[in-house]
Amino acid sequence: MDQQELRELESRCIQECAPWCSAACPVHVDVRAMNAAIAKGDFAAALKIFTKSVPFPGIISRVCDHPCQDSCKRGDAGSTISIRALERAAFAQAPVTKARVTPLPRKDKRVAVVGGGLSGLTASLDLAKKGYQIVLFEATDRLGGSLWDYPETELPREAILRDFDILADLSVEIRLKTSVGQDIPLSDLQKEFDAVYLGSGFGSRNEGELNVTADALVPVTQETFETNEPGVFAGGTLVRGAKERSPIRSISDGRRTAISIDRFLQKVSLTASRENEGSYETRLYTSLEGIEALPEVPLSNAPEGYSAEEAVQEAKRCLQCECMECVKVCEFLASFKGYPKKYIRQIYNNLSIVMGQRHGNKLINSCSNCGLCKEVCPEDLHMGEICIAARETMVEQGKMPPSAHEFALRDMEFSNSDKFALHRHQPGMDSSRFLFFPGCQLCASSPINVKRTYSYLAERLTGGVGLMLRCCGAPADWAGRKEEFARVVSGFEAQWLEMGKPELIVACSTCYSVFKAHLPHVKVQSLWETIDTLGLPDVPRMETFAVAVHDPCTSRHHDSIQDSVRNILRRLGYEIHELPLSRNTTECCGFGGLMYFANRELAEKTVRRRISESPLQYLAYCAMCRDQFSFEGKPAWHLLDFIFGPGDFEHAAQKGPDYSQRRENRARLKHSLLKDLWGEDVAEGRQPVKLQISEQVRDLMERRMILTEDIQEIIEWAERTGFKLVNSHSGHFLAHHTPTTVTYWVEYSPAEDGFVVHNAYSHRMEIMEELKP
Repeated sequence: MDQQELRELESRCIQECAPWCSAACPVHVDVRAMNAAIAKGDFAAALKIFTKSVPFPGIISRVCDHPCQDSCKRGDAGSTISIRALERAAFAQAPVTKARVTPLPRKDKRVAVVGGGLSGLTASLDLAKKGYQIVLFEATDRLGGSLWDYPETELPREAILRDFDILADLSVEIRLKTSVGQDIPLSDLQKEFDAVYLGSGFGSRNEGELNVTADALVPVTQETFETNEPGVFAGGTLVRGAKERSPIRSISDGRRTAISIDRFLQKVSLTASRENEGSYETRLYTSLEGIEALPEVPLSNAPEGYSAEEAVQEAKRCLQCECMECVKVCEFLASFKGYPKKYIRQIYNNLSIVMGQRHGNKLINSCSNCGLCKEVCPEDLHMGEICIAARETMVEQGKMPPSAHEFALRDMEFSNSDKFALHRHQPGMDSSRFLFFPGCQLCASSPINVKRTYSYLAERLTGGVGLMLRCCGAPADWAGRKEEFARVVSGFEAQWLEMGKPELIVACSTCYSVFKAHLPHVKVQSLWETIDTLGLPDVPRMETFAVAVHDPCTSRHHDSIQDSVRNILRRLGYEIHELPLSRNTTECCGFGGLMYFANRELAEKTVRRRISESPLQYLAYCAMCRDQFSFEGKPAWHLLDFIFGPGDFEHAAQKGPDYSQRRENRARLKHSLLKDLWGEDVAEGRQPVKLQISEQVRDLMERRMILTEDIQEIIEWAERTGFKLVNSHSGHFLAHHTPTTVTYWVEYSPAEDGFVVHNAYSHRMEIMEELKP
């Protein structure tokens, strides 16, 4: 993943796009921030935000034609926010302070500004701040142009004069009663000055080579305000006409022209990076779901404007428009206190650092890749795909911390080893029309349901139903290890070909998604579609009740699977309740994408969030989803429990097996199937040492992802070699073992029948041992 790809993806996140009010405002007042400050009663902060964009706040807060207010999203749920009234309140309620202006060092370039209206005054002000020498020409005897036409009650003369004081502080030379085009030819200004800005007050229709229309307007390039004359720019009513008089657009014209003149004098591009100047259409999306329609706060005294209390109440109606749709539904995105645009920048920066940063690595590895963000994003941005691509890049560049996904990858290797992996035709048959693939997690969680399901399929289907036990490779895919994933998929395909290319019947939606995406030539159907078609087995079942259906995230967009699950539940007689986020907008259980291994705390928050959405017992058709819920104390069932009927209401509250038990369940399932179905005797390996492990230590091992077989290997090795430490006070031994990149330690002591395990922990340090003769 290169910089350009990340930049393109970053641009799709619209969270930083301006709200409608600011985009519509020609000078882009940060109305959202101003309203937030007023809502807190901080009028000084609100005025500071307002004056950052508006050079003449006392004037504009009274006479602005407020295109921002006309575009306010609040209008779709009640009345628009009275933005101009809030601007006036900020100006009136904030402490009176004189604005401090510190111009840049004086330049030797001189600029003539023609017209003392808002356009010319803004251009003068902005250019003077940059250090240019400004001479302002005004045909009348005072600055302000049409501002003096407003009634005193609407725009007090004091407000005009106070706002204009800033010009003196910047040493703007003002020449009143001087009409350019009549008293002074434009050509003289072109000779005397390095650039000329024509605002209102230009007094000639035919001035040299300058193009002037019949109605005395000056045509300009829309983006830069350039006229046909080099170094001559125009704006304000001279360009738009008196009928389109707009105080705020006049200020915008002056500001944008000042940018063009500055660039012209510096001999740089006049057009680069100016896409969002002036009013424009924002890309921002804001949901109004659940927003109460509220009317505008009325003015108790219209001539005086809002009181402080009224302004606070009106500002509180502001929606504080933002997108954050993905963050609202994703615990991962919310936990890192940002949003995709920020995260993509962090990912790019992280990939640029030699070994990455701890925070960046954790961000990249914590995503579950469930795809919910894309479902709710107006721009279809998928953070999961970005994180997986970043993991792949980290692996390719050798930047992935070795232990980041070690436990999950070791578990995958176990599932594809001789200890569990198996592929056989149906007993008594030498070919298979179908092949049942239960997946490694169902075998680990509920071996009995794997046996029941295989027996059911073999009884109902003709042509032979083979069985394959192994892992589909999803952990390697999620870990960004493309070569390892390709090896696992290739291993599966070889065995599938050996079985005669049978049609797959898959119990796990993750396996289903992997095969669909990476082996499109393999015909695959879900177990739930199969049962929906074949009908339910005739077995005793317990009394039905209401359940909340949880769809695994890997079932997203597999509508036929989701439909079949609900069809089965209806036939069984269960009352179905849909969770707020279900089907194609379902949430992750906290296991997918290896979140559980990379960020346990986040995974637990994710599952707790999910199980809080309904007081009902949950029904899942993914073994890991069911077990994740049960680990957090949520009564949950697997669909096969209903289909084959465990007959025990307490089953829902039972926690799933721990990691050591999961491995043992897989190994025992293989041995049981080989013996019971194919009559094969499985040679028992060397008996491992017997361990006595308390429930407290076993819970600790589970949290630290230390397996019973790891403990057994350490103790066996220590007892065989004598490589162990002894605590002289307790008499306990301490030994270690490093199967791959993580070193495991165990504190133990001998017992009458085996060993007692007192503690176990792990770390990523490499232990260097020196053997002495």
